[in-house]
Amino acid sequence: MQTTIRPTVLSPAAFAATVLGACALVLFGAQAHAAGAHAISATNAWVRWLPNNLPSAGYVTLNNASDKRIDLTDISSPDYGSAMLHRTVSNGSTTNMVMVDKVEVPAHGSLTIAPVGYHIMLEQPTRKIAPGDTVHLKLKFSDGETLDTPFAVKSPGTAQ
Repeated sequence: MQTTIRPTVLSPAAFAATVLGACALVLFGAQAHAAGAHAISATNAWVRWLPNNLPSAGYVTLNNASDKRIDLTDISSPDYGSAMLHRTVSNGSTTNMVMVDKVEVPAHGSLTIAPVGYHIMLEQPTRKIAPGDTVHLKLKFSDGETLDTPFAVKSPGTAQ
């Protein structure tokens, strides 16, 4: 049995429609990939552990790859009953912690949440937490993005 292969000849209009359709698929795929890409990433995430259920503090560097500023607006954790964004404010000889509603991660920039500045206050652990553990914090942003971020738990002496 012999098979004959006949080439398909497209009219100019059919050819143009086929090329446009292929271009649309490529463009749609690129947009879908870009829509799934995260503008915010988190690095160097860690928690300074304190004994006896004392409040702990979380630190992280947030990087914004987008063209627009994005605010960190909320923090929650399955590992703590309370997670709040605070800022350490010096006023002469006193230092206070002040709760803040949001903090900006600049466009194409980063925000370092570190000791003696912004920090994540963590209270009421929901389980026994010790140095060497990993806890998870959900970081919510003004663009609707949420990052479930692992934080390494460190003892005060090894935390840096």
